[in-house]
Amino acid sequence: MSYIDGFVAAVPNANKEAYRKHAANSVPMFKEFGATRQVEAWADDVPDGKVTDFKRAVKAKPDESVIFSWLEYPDKATRDKANEKIMNDPAMKELGAQMPFDGQRMIFGGFSPILDEGTGSTSGYVDGCLIPVPTTNKEAFRESMRKQAVVLKECGATRVVDAWGDDVPDGKVTDYKGAVKATNEEKVVFSWIEWPSKAVRDKGWDKAMSDPRMKQAGMPFDGQRMIYGGFAPILDQ
Repeated sequence: MSYIDGFVAAVPNANKEAYRKHAANSVPMFKEFGATRQVEAWADDVPDGKVTDFKRAVKAKPDESVIFSWLEYPDKATRDKANEKIMNDPAMKELGAQMPFDGQRMIFGGFSPILDEGTGSTSGYVDGCLIPVPTTNKEAFRESMRKQAVVLKECGATRVVDAWGDDVPDGKVTDYKGAVKATNEEKVVFSWIEWPSKAVRDKGWDKAMSDPRMKQAGMPFDGQRMIYGGFAPILDQ
């Protein structure tokens, strides 16, 4: 079973290229430590929400954009060993000291996939979501997302992933639980959909939302606190 480290951060717009280069410099080290894929996606179609949204999740300023990012590992054991190495590697510490954004507002955590449908590789566009799900609804949520994934893939999506909160720490400034106002009886799901391009994504959602199977799949969580948005990958290796 694979394992995901998920990240959301606020990056100054003026630092977009600096961030991309910073992330690119980290790829060889993460790969050396066992990661199989690193994706960094820049906010493109990220709406303001009435209750929660990506901008509020990381206290983004007017001159900042949100990054939706993840690392994929073969399993949790590999990820845990990687994090141990990262904490003790001088090169990673130096890289961390040069972050072109406010690391205190970055939210991060470990997630275990409960749904991974499709064969996504290099993605042209990403829909990212954070979802608060009651722990008692885990299986109902998985089944709901499985049904939706069938429709989304028919509409052009190449991969649909829903990963259950497993190692999600509380933060001093921001964290995943605060991002979606999760209760003690809920887990945060880190979810994404991969598309070949934004154009395919836009047409795909138009088609999917008119498909009755999407509504029939149900929504075993509070949709008002779900965070979602579209992101354009700036690094995918």
